[in-house]
Amino acid sequence: MSTVAMTVWGHAGIRLERDGRALVVDPGTFTDPGILAGADAVLVTHEHADHVDVEGVVTALADGSSAEVWAPGAVVDLLAGAGAPAGRLHAVDGGDVVEAAGFAVQVVGHRHATIHPDLEPPANVGYLVDGAVLHPGDAFVPVPDGARVQVLALPVSGPWLKLAEAVDYLRQVAPGTAVPVHDAILSDAGRAVVDRITASLAGDVPYRRLAPGEVLAVPAD
Repeated sequence: MSTVAMTVWGHAGIRLERDGRALVVDPGTFTDPGILAGADAVLVTHEHADHVDVEGVVTALADGSSAEVWAPGAVVDLLAGAGAPAGRLHAVDGGDVVEAAGFAVQVVGHRHATIHPDLEPPANVGYLVDGAVLHPGDAFVPVPDGARVQVLALPVSGPWLKLAEAVDYLRQVAPGTAVPVHDAILSDAGRAVVDRITASLAGDVPYRRLAPGEVLAVPAD
């Protein structure tokens, strides 16, 4: 069994590293742009700017990087339209299985959670990386059959989200550890309230907020 080093770079952005290779998920406009430095692969859950900084990703791809990107078709179109090399962009949907920077990635889910009935939800996929780390994007995506999630990147705030639903999703997934993400619209006091409530309702699941630069070692398949 190998170990993956996981770090959180603000809001929905996480970075996974192993054997000198780096996989980035959701490098959006609320995330430290340094997350893309030296990345070998990028996964994007959906087209909203807080999950994909189109200009930042295009710049990273043009800056001597050989990184490739996997994302829903709408995101691929946005990146291609902004000048990203088409040959390094790959459209995915729930049910796909890909290899990205040496990581095995299962793609799950199809649509963004409803923000309001008057707003059409865009495509949204989650990613289960090496059978261990699940990033759901902006939806409570299903867990693949037989998966034992070691770390759940748990969204805890957003226009589409009710905290009670996040807690229920945590209990449903029952990961080894839950790490809060998707919280840029919260104040420090708001994060403290969310953390206190979620941790108190998490049962036997450790709920752990990662500080900037803090590394979580994740056992993976």
